[in-house]
Amino acid sequence: MHKKLFIPGPIEVKQDVLERMSTPMIGHRSKDASKLQRDISNKLRKLFFTNNEVLLSTSSGSGLMEAAIRCLTKKRAAVFSIGSFGDRWHEMATTNGVEADLFKSELGKITTPEMVNEVLSTNKYDLITITHNETSTGVMNPLEEISKVVKKYPDVIFCVDTVSSAGGVKIEVDKLGIDVCITSSQKALGLPPGLAICTISERAIEKARTIKNRGYYLDLVQLYDTIKKKDYQYPSTPNISLMYALDYQLDRIFEEGLENRFKRHLEMAEYTRVWAKKYFDLFADKEHASITLTTVKNTRNISVKDLNAILGERGFAISNGYGELKEKTFRIAHMADLDMVDIKELLLEIENILNLQ
Repeated sequence: MHKKLFIPGPIEVKQDVLERMSTPMIGHRSKDASKLQRDISNKLRKLFFTNNEVLLSTSSGSGLMEAAIRCLTKKRAAVFSIGSFGDRWHEMATTNGVEADLFKSELGKITTPEMVNEVLSTNKYDLITITHNETSTGVMNPLEEISKVVKKYPDVIFCVDTVSSAGGVKIEVDKLGIDVCITSSQKALGLPPGLAICTISERAIEKARTIKNRGYYLDLVQLYDTIKKKDYQYPSTPNISLMYALDYQLDRIFEEGLENRFKRHLEMAEYTRVWAKKYFDLFADKEHASITLTTVKNTRNISVKDLNAILGERGFAISNGYGELKEKTFRIAHMADLDMVDIKELLLEIENILNLQ
């Protein structure tokens, strides 16, 4: 039996999107491949509200996160973390020999603009990484306020992980001054895993050209130069099947309308938060709670593992808490093509299983 996924990813994928992956194969050096990849990039520019170039990578979002910190740090990186995935970005830096410092917030709390200003004012750093939406804690950073601070430091490259928010939340890359904005296919975009996406600014590319040892497969300069030189063909064999699905799904997203899509995500989030407050509690501050996922504080000390086992028998799946938050929290994703009917159905099942009053 298929379980409808309300987990942070992979997320539920529509059948017609899945079917696009069975489109007959084409040569990745053909004109058809160029057109497919060029069309995708043009559509993604609209999604991200940017004129910057878009790069695709046959990897998870972590691939382009590693690429960004390795290819764009010359002096030292300031990595801000609000949970496990911010910590991961720092680990990527150190394992690649990149000088980096980690600035952690208490779990459930944001990276404040004041923290960013204090760190960048030292002039020790030429790159900053921010996690927009942390799925381990259900916290969404105030990206607009942080961006205003980063703009005060024009020599700092601004990298943002929007892996679990892009496609569900409005992210205006150019307005925010983001140099590298990264996402992946299996979250709010509503696709299977296997593709990473980033927007990249001209100044980021020019900075990368000055840096040695950028690696090979994830060298942002090589990716950029190859698509420019070879009409949107990539240096290595890309995931053509997923690109067919992405191209189709982007058309579906624009058919729904970006503002409608963002509104739907917010409505699902607000409904889930009200439910969580009624029966449990929110782990994140309501003001900075994620719009694509809710982390519920397990105030009733239920067995999340047992709850999920019963949900599985009924055709649903949620997520336990992540890392040290396991069993202390549980997580309900409300992103991609899920809608209010889906959310209400899931929450009613949980109420019935736990006999919530």
